[in-house]
Amino acid sequence: MQSVNLTNHFLIAMPNMADPYFQRTLTYVCEHNENGALGIVVNRPIDLTLESLFDQIGLSLNREDLADVPVYFGGPVQMDRGFVLHNPLGNWQSTLAMNDSFGLTTSKDILQAVGEGRGPNRLMITLGYAGWDAGQLEQELAQNAWLTVEASQDIIFEMAPEDRYEAAISRLGIAFGNLSDQAGHA
Repeated sequence: MQSVNLTNHFLIAMPNMADPYFQRTLTYVCEHNENGALGIVVNRPIDLTLESLFDQIGLSLNREDLADVPVYFGGPVQMDRGFVLHNPLGNWQSTLAMNDSFGLTTSKDILQAVGEGRGPNRLMITLGYAGWDAGQLEQELAQNAWLTVEASQDIIFEMAPEDRYEAAISRLGIAFGNLSDQAGHA
């Protein structure tokens, strides 16, 4: 199978996706290489706000504009751990850079900075992530479980969560209603 790098792409769950964790999800691929892939689901807010999260982890959130921002379900792996997708990249203790302006940070220093008003301009905080072992994502792609398209930070940061899935599909030039829940191979 030809090697493909889907870093900085969206995975769009096909309508026939049986896994309840990923039904109708839009997942941003943060890293994809010969060892596997790591992604963050970007369209599933959970019943937790940044204010509540900061209270739970003992940090002050001194930004009223962020108090009601939702935390997201990032995926079924390490759901007790926080992940911050953000722009600009910044200089944090533990950041995976997807490109020169977009990163995924897992260290608490970014949350402290956000609480103090020094954090990144655009951010999304998730609990958990999606992970694939070597070759697993490629196998799922071959089984028509996902569509892929180059990611857009505007979809992640500027659109309502309920609009992100169909917005990513439209980047492919198709409408959601035209997707079949039947998989096939030519």
